[in-house]
Amino acid sequence: MGNVAVKWSGEDSQMFIGRDSFGHVLVSGSWPQDGNEEWQEWKGLKPSDLLLLSLASCSAYDVVTILGRQRQKLANLYVSVDGQQATDPPYPFTDIHLHYTLAGENLDEQKVERAIQLSEERYCSVAATVRGVAKLSHSYQIK
Repeated sequence: MGNVAVKWSGEDSQMFIGRDSFGHVLVSGSWPQDGNEEWQEWKGLKPSDLLLLSLASCSAYDVVTILGRQRQKLANLYVSVDGQQATDPPYPFTDIHLHYTLAGENLDEQKVERAIQLSEERYCSVAATVRGVAKLSHSYQIK
């Protein structure tokens, strides 16, 4: 089970300190747009981007694990995510596309495709959560 927390950094701020279930921290939020430079040094991750990063991280973990079990010699994996949001509040994601770039020794294209499908359709909890709201798609390239 995950137990995470967020603490507001204080008055006149739109910044938050988040802690994950292992005690790791990150800064999220935004800073005033009116030129108040006091908070300009506090650069945080945009909360909606955190969702996309979570999806990419979750799927990447699965793909690395699955390919390892299939004895594929993966040397590098890069996952980029393009998320399209609705134009009206609360701006939900409508379409999310993951692009996987893989490198390794004699990677089997069918095994790569299967690993990505298994991640997105069976193992990744983040994909399972957003699938009912946003349309998920993917592509990949083996270098």
